[in-house]
Amino acid sequence: MSNEVILEDSDVATRLPARDLERARLFYAERLGLQPAEERPGGLLYRCRSGSFALFISSGASSGNHRQMAFEVTDLRATVKALRARGVIFEDYDLPGIKTVDCIAEVAGNYPSKGGVGELAAWFRDSEGNLLSIGQRMC
Repeated sequence: MSNEVILEDSDVATRLPARDLERARLFYAERLGLQPAEERPGGLLYRCRSGSFALFISSGASSGNHRQMAFEVTDLRATVKALRARGVIFEDYDLPGIKTVDCIAEVAGNYPSKGGVGELAAWFRDSEGNLLSIGQRMC
């Protein structure tokens, strides 16, 4: 028997910094419709269908220059429409390989997409400046 640590069988969880945990709680509740599954001093744990993420109080902040967490959905356009109605503001990009139209980009072959040919994607920032995305596999 090996003492080797194997991570492929582990669960993966995201940690996102929040300078103001109550402000973040309100954003995730009011804008994304999410309630914490567990609360501890200095942190909130959220569970989704597959996986979890935690917000933790931090005096620092992420740079916001890269995506920190992604939600995978089956109907991106409907999800974007619903979140916009709740006040979520989506990012627009016009970069080599990524151009949004009505805040949605087609990302073809940019990275493994779990069996599709790419994905539709949209990006937004939470109340703490963390860059999040929503993706839908393109078949």
